[in-house]
Amino acid sequence: MLAALLVGGLVGLVVGADLLVRGAAKLALSWGISPLVVGLTIVSIGTSAPEIAVSVGGAFKGATEIAIGNVVGSNIFNVLGVLGVSALIIPLAVSVQIIRQEVPIMIGVSVLLIASTLDGRISTWDALLFLACAAGYIVFLVRQSRASRDAENEALEDVPMDSEWDRHWAVRVALVVVGLILLVLGSNALVGAATEIAKSFGVSDLVIGLTIVAIGTSLPELATSAVAAWKGHRDLAIGNVVGSNIFNVVLCLGASGLAAGGAGLPIAEQVLRVDLWFMLAVAMSCMPIFLGRTMGRGVGAGFLLTYAVYTVYLILSSRDPEAAQALGSVLLGYILPLVVVGLIVMMVRALVRGPQPSV
Repeated sequence: MLAALLVGGLVGLVVGADLLVRGAAKLALSWGISPLVVGLTIVSIGTSAPEIAVSVGGAFKGATEIAIGNVVGSNIFNVLGVLGVSALIIPLAVSVQIIRQEVPIMIGVSVLLIASTLDGRISTWDALLFLACAAGYIVFLVRQSRASRDAENEALEDVPMDSEWDRHWAVRVALVVVGLILLVLGSNALVGAATEIAKSFGVSDLVIGLTIVAIGTSLPELATSAVAAWKGHRDLAIGNVVGSNIFNVVLCLGASGLAAGGAGLPIAEQVLRVDLWFMLAVAMSCMPIFLGRTMGRGVGAGFLLTYAVYTVYLILSSRDPEAAQALGSVLLGYILPLVVVGLIVMMVRALVRGPQPSV
């Protein structure tokens, strides 16, 4: 029964997100909103909708570890897992705007999240700050679009705009409504099943949120980026991930913090000590890699291997803390310094060579 609820919840989230993105994107375009703004806002928010639904649902139910773990785990998986798979399909091209604007913003909101949790929780005021940042980012994108419209922008080429059955505005509104309903139902099923599974196997809610729930709610990003890479829209594969990570923090945790009430969202010690900093390191690693304007298959394989090691660490932290501590010491004492040195070398080489042409 729990397995059925888990699978049904994931299916509801994926299908609901797809309907929401389709309906909202077509409504926006029919109302004259530029493709650039739709791609960076509606599509990114739409693919982040499962994370928002699950975390808000977890906050309402008191499963705060799942609410926090889902966001942090999703942001880590989006970079290491989604981009890793996409880069294995085909080397990814990186636009100048992503390097100069979106990646720094992603790093900035990660730093803001860490700063907001120094007191061990996300308070109501922190949540309001996150939502204000989300509104400000959207307004910034709208103004940027008005200043420089790009009729040839390909951000929504993965969303078919020439189908006949959903041309009427009422159908598009219905898609949005049905998508939202499926997201709510899916999130309730997923949070409930994940919590029971965690209890039955002796695994903490936090680890379930950081792994199973995080990967499940990141399936829309994975599907969108993988298909975009397969179709040759390689820049979209990266833009979708970076945009979703931004909204995961400012929208998802903003809404979850308000849903948790006056007590706010308490942050587990493991998240404060390891996972938040790992999320920030993953976000920062994008900058030196992207400066080369491409992300090759070797980097993609390295991302996936890094995520596999991180997953092993999470499982051990719940089942065998001593082994997890030993693995963490290896990561921090040996592997992490090598990664940092490698990233610095890549950044220096990219700066010396200068921007390379996209492929």
